[in-house]
Amino acid sequence: MDSNTLFNNIKKKKSFLCVGLDSDIEKIPAALYREKDSVFRFNKEIIDATNEYAVAYKPNIAYYESGGADGWISLENTVDYIKSKYPDIFLIADAKRGDIGNTSKMYAKTFFEYLDFDAITVAPYMGEDSVSPFLEYPDKWVILLALTSNSGANDFQFTVDRENNRLFEKVLHRSLEWGSENNMMYVVGATKAEMLRDIRKIIPDHFLLVPGIGAQGGSLEDVAEYGINNKCGLIVNSSRGIIFADSSDKFAQRAGEKAKIVKDKMAAILLQSHIL
Repeated sequence: MDSNTLFNNIKKKKSFLCVGLDSDIEKIPAALYREKDSVFRFNKEIIDATNEYAVAYKPNIAYYESGGADGWISLENTVDYIKSKYPDIFLIADAKRGDIGNTSKMYAKTFFEYLDFDAITVAPYMGEDSVSPFLEYPDKWVILLALTSNSGANDFQFTVDRENNRLFEKVLHRSLEWGSENNMMYVVGATKAEMLRDIRKIIPDHFLLVPGIGAQGGSLEDVAEYGINNKCGLIVNSSRGIIFADSSDKFAQRAGEKAKIVKDKMAAILLQSHIL
């Protein structure tokens, strides 16, 4: 999916919502446990209830890998279902891969050829040769970790070098040599929203994947104030606040209601920003 298609879908749905499929088998409704593939059944109902409000889904790969072969089948079934029934959805593998070139080449083959994701999150700290194999695929995206929401981000990401550049800023500057706004995005946590002002000075035109609103306490309004550009430039993720809004047999209905609330706020932001 290219950037124009993604932007057009944002305008059509009046939303830049990504629903994170962090489908923890210990948190899905107990009534689904009797299903042959309970995680996929959970995902399917969440997707059917939220797709009209979301432009993207983001399975967190750890929740599937932890289930062994069965978890991988759940992931495959989820990807196949989205691709076949909702082909306009932007599909992100939240895998946070990052290794030497040959290993990254195999990761890219897994997520872009075998599973046909549109994008994958990648850790940039092993440098260009660990990222470039992912950039060889036309109409696929690398989403580099830039500035994250966790408390441990302070351990390294704000370290200042001799030129007074913080480490996350150095990542942004250097990675501009690897890709462009047509195949590279960046992860910026919503709880660091005020940093988006500085980030936009370096990458004004790139899309940003912003996790951390909802259960993690980030503010959608702050993210939009500091991060939106004339093509929106934001994909804002909510996971637990939507998919685990209810544990009863009405879990999908409640997820849809929560997604609509977020979507309506996004529509207002897009209108106010003269994007709609």
